[in-house]
Amino acid sequence: MLDLELEGQVAIVTGASRGLGRSSAVALLEQGVRVLAVARSIDELRKLEAEHPDAVRAVQCDMQDAAAVAALPQQALDAFGRLDIVVNNAGIAPAGRFVEQSPAVWQQVMAVNVTAPMLLAQAAGRTMLAQGSGKIINVASTSGILGKATLVAYSSSKGALLQFTKALAAEWAKSGVQVNAIAPGAFETDAQAAVLESPEMLTRRLRKIPAGRMGDSDEIGPLVCYLASRKSDFATGAVYVIDGGESSRL
Repeated sequence: MLDLELEGQVAIVTGASRGLGRSSAVALLEQGVRVLAVARSIDELRKLEAEHPDAVRAVQCDMQDAAAVAALPQQALDAFGRLDIVVNNAGIAPAGRFVEQSPAVWQQVMAVNVTAPMLLAQAAGRTMLAQGSGKIINVASTSGILGKATLVAYSSSKGALLQFTKALAAEWAKSGVQVNAIAPGAFETDAQAAVLESPEMLTRRLRKIPAGRMGDSDEIGPLVCYLASRKSDFATGAVYVIDGGESSRL
């Protein structure tokens, strides 16, 4: 088994209460990483903290609260004494016809999906640049690459997150801080509940995926751990698509 040498490092994972965020946090914990687990809902985070009392600190945070987001790196430093990894996973995806969507919804999506990752990366970056090492992992979406009807705001926000990743990676590469993005496709999470609960919708959805299935949330963890490790030091500004081949179809 490849030793990623992550033991003792510290990560902030947003949206850690469920889905891909929780899977990412658990995978990092299994590698010996201590985690500041962040989400708007505290109950599930408390369960994770109870399972790993010495390695998890649960923090309730509304990602639209700029001051609270910017304060997360200091909370990690206060709790664990260091900061090595940030996983910007929290996001929202309200669906609807664009002509009927209010500007307030657009602003909310941008606040959570773009501004919050920026604020967290900026605040964490002060520590990472000073120490000459660090990993920023932005969880985007294949919708940010291809775009998706009824998810115009979400697709736009994830496209912005991908460009943010590339630009920031170029700026921080010489300082020893790597910035990468993961672009998941369809995974079996709460976000896909409507599809998973409808055999007809599920059949239609799976026809679009060459692998013939949705991803399991546990499949993202190994990629997160690799990108969090020093084994990936030469990888920066990259977008890692994990979608069962869907975005490769003509």
